[in-house]
Amino acid sequence: MNELTQRAEPAWAAVISVTLGVFGLVTAEFLPASLLTPMAVDLSITEGMAGQAVTATAAVALMTSLLITAATRRIDRRFVLLAFSLLLIASNLIVALAPNLLVLLIGRVLLGMALGGFWTMSIATIMRLVPEDSVPRALSIMFSGVSVATIAAAPLGSFFGDLIGWRNVFLAASLLGLLAFVVQYATLPRMAPSGVTRLRTLFDVLMRPRVGLGMLAAGLVFTGHFAFFTYIRPFLESVTGVGVNGIAAILLGFGVANFVGNFLAGALVERSLRLTLVVAPLLMGTLGLSLASQGGVAVLDGALVALWGLAFGAIPVAWSTWLSRTVPDEAESAGGLLVAAINMAIATGAAVGGLIFDVSGVTWVFVASGGMLFLATLVIVAGVQARVAATA
Repeated sequence: MNELTQRAEPAWAAVISVTLGVFGLVTAEFLPASLLTPMAVDLSITEGMAGQAVTATAAVALMTSLLITAATRRIDRRFVLLAFSLLLIASNLIVALAPNLLVLLIGRVLLGMALGGFWTMSIATIMRLVPEDSVPRALSIMFSGVSVATIAAAPLGSFFGDLIGWRNVFLAASLLGLLAFVVQYATLPRMAPSGVTRLRTLFDVLMRPRVGLGMLAAGLVFTGHFAFFTYIRPFLESVTGVGVNGIAAILLGFGVANFVGNFLAGALVERSLRLTLVVAPLLMGTLGLSLASQGGVAVLDGALVALWGLAFGAIPVAWSTWLSRTVPDEAESAGGLLVAAINMAIATGAAVGGLIFDVSGVTWVFVASGGMLFLATLVIVAGVQARVAATA
């Protein structure tokens, strides 16, 4: 029996509340990138040690995404999501008041639990809040929270960090988490769990026909993207030859284009999910190779990076929709697998890209990124289906 009961009428207010939660979580995740130096100085640690706050968050998010569905299988999903928002608030408060690195890491561990858990539950939640034909549009709304956080978190964190101090920035982030909690409390309906999800369910879902291949393809897409995006700044500095202001402008263009792509993705996926799954990584791979071979002109490079952001905006919506259609009866377990695959891809893309960067230079990082995205496209064409799976 399908574990998800979809609504006859969409609960858009509840979708907005989930979007606020995503925005608060991703904002908190990205803040250390823009506040690392003042955090390190204040805590009397190196920037490298302060950077472990990011590592701790990602590692715990990966583990949580695999375990949370089984651990909470008897708890109403409304209460589980509200608990993650409380963890977000607690994390930001602990970081804001942290007297040393250990307390800082504890706060970031709580954020990792909230991130991994909320993301794992988010797709299944959206499926229960809107009718099936509205799922792509609802997912594009939810992922717009990611796009806005990507655009706003780093520059605003840096600006307000200089203005009011890094600790007050995290206090403000806790207020954002409080807003998300209040709206979720007011709008999320009761969502009683059903099914008997256990750790073995993850393996069973992965072994379903075409699911494992789809997870592999998604992992390749995100690995190719993060190999590119992690090393975009050294590319712009050494190949394009722009300064700090130019880098900021190009990255802003990427963020705005990503938001537009995310906004358009709902309509594209509704028209043809399979075409979206194929075209987006194919375009990104072409752009990566174009930058590697033709990079050096600021206006052209900025346009190509913006096009990459536009194409990538469709990726999370497309793969989340694929998951909702392929594994509708175990969406939470499949969501955990997808979140784990993405977190693994972030680490792999950054690590492999770093090795290539050290050995061959940043241009070859973009060549490898493009090659990986072409490989992902071939896997999608060969074996990833986009039709709705039959459920018992």
